[in-house]
Amino acid sequence: MEQDNKDNINAHFDDDEKQLWEALGKIVTPPPSTEVKTRFYAMLDTYINEVESQKTTVFEQSLHYLKSIFTYKPAYNWAYAMVLISIGSLIGYFSGNMIGKFSNNQAINSQADVKKLASEVQEMKQIMMLSMLENPMATERLKAVSYTQELNNVDDQVIDALLTTLNFDQNENVRLVTLEALIQLANNPKVREGLVQSLLKQESPLMQVALADAMVKLQEKRSVKQFKKLLQKENLNEAVKGKIEKTIKVLS
Repeated sequence: MEQDNKDNINAHFDDDEKQLWEALGKIVTPPPSTEVKTRFYAMLDTYINEVESQKTTVFEQSLHYLKSIFTYKPAYNWAYAMVLISIGSLIGYFSGNMIGKFSNNQAINSQADVKKLASEVQEMKQIMMLSMLENPMATERLKAVSYTQELNNVDDQVIDALLTTLNFDQNENVRLVTLEALIQLANNPKVREGLVQSLLKQESPLMQVALADAMVKLQEKRSVKQFKKLLQKENLNEAVKGKIEKTIKVLS
């Protein structure tokens, strides 16, 4: 009996609720006024401004937090130092690898270009020197001989040109300067042999004495035989003769 009463109440309640919703559905919705659109956009603008303000606030809070983290604190000097060293090491390592790989080939090419350029400069100097040795002006020939000091590698062509100048140049000063240049190249066997053979080709007493000093300086004992032949020459200057005799004694 009691259960039947409950069922009747629920059924009555469901009927009342259904009637209420049906009545609400029959209510005519009034048309929106002309101010609704304006109010809607005003509310939308307000909402957007609030959202942007909240974003700014979050950004400022985050920025403030980061600043607080990286704010210099004297008590943490060692920590800052370690961080800076670590960052610097990482940057150096990665940048070094990247730059190294990039510049390695470039450095190799640059070195090859420098060597090639240096070789071309040496070749130009040598050509200039050989050309100037044939110049009729003694001053130009003196300059040409001085260029041998700027040549890294003196080849046989240059040595032959210098020995020819030593033996046959008409200017005595040019021959003397050439002798000094050849003495600097005396490590070359061809130069030593050429100096020894030049003893019998010199007619100038000054050149003969200079060659005698050169043989003593170089301790070239092969020149003794040439000096003895030189002593047999007629009209040999007495001062030169005495110099040669002393030289022979020193080298013997």
